[in-house]
Amino acid sequence: MQTIRLSNGIEMPQLGYGVYQVTPEECERCVGDALAVGYRMIDTAQAYRNEEGVGNAVRKSGLRREDVFLVSKVWISNYGYEKAKASINESLRLLQTDYIDLMLLHQPFCDRYGAYRALEEAYKAGKLRAIGVSNFYPDHFIDLAANTDVVPMVNQVETHVFQQQTESRKYMDELGIAHMSWGPLAEGRNGFFTNETLISIGQKYGKTGPQVALRYLLERGVIIIPKSARKERMEQNFALFDFELSAEDRETILHLDTGRSLFFDHHDAEVTKMFMGWR
Repeated sequence: MQTIRLSNGIEMPQLGYGVYQVTPEECERCVGDALAVGYRMIDTAQAYRNEEGVGNAVRKSGLRREDVFLVSKVWISNYGYEKAKASINESLRLLQTDYIDLMLLHQPFCDRYGAYRALEEAYKAGKLRAIGVSNFYPDHFIDLAANTDVVPMVNQVETHVFQQQTESRKYMDELGIAHMSWGPLAEGRNGFFTNETLISIGQKYGKTGPQVALRYLLERGVIIIPKSARKERMEQNFALFDFELSAEDRETILHLDTGRSLFFDHHDAEVTKMFMGWR
């Protein structure tokens, strides 16, 4: 498996399996299938309410714990030092493990500084092998990095061919923060699965449009976690290492970037109000 070396030297698989919107009832099966296909990184979160299913699947897989890279995220209702500290311990319990490979703050709202201090403490204690953030824009993570002891090692943010995070990536690289994508398949929005550019490029390599889009992100050094509940689609999303895009094809895909979110803007007041309702 191709890996990305984080700023603290930890090797993180560049391709993993995400369980956002996978129901707790289905999660154990889906993660079991993903591990059988060959995925060795699983991305979950407290807000997904399926950490226990992930833990069950890993435990039953027969794989050694050190061979599976587990990612989870602290939700905003658990922000603040004390709440975040307790929630990390609860995530460890649900995942049935003594350590989590990467723990992120899920959103840039509420008392993120107190929550991050809890991440730093758990990291120094060995409960977390790496820490970072999710959905943080440059102003968010630059400020956090300047006011904490441990610079975030990863930023997981909406990234796909239509929103490539080109500007944000400059600042992540400057700080040594690894770029991780959520929504690498754009959740099918903006005609993703029928995009003629991606399909045309895929025909050259005997690949699908989505495989081309995922390969493009890998070649840009982005960590990706495509999700599907179907094992055959998991296999397709995993078959990304037997071809390489030409410079011309990469340039063509670069021009698909709109520079805008297909979901929401974390600087929008109405979006902030929405998240405050989810505390």
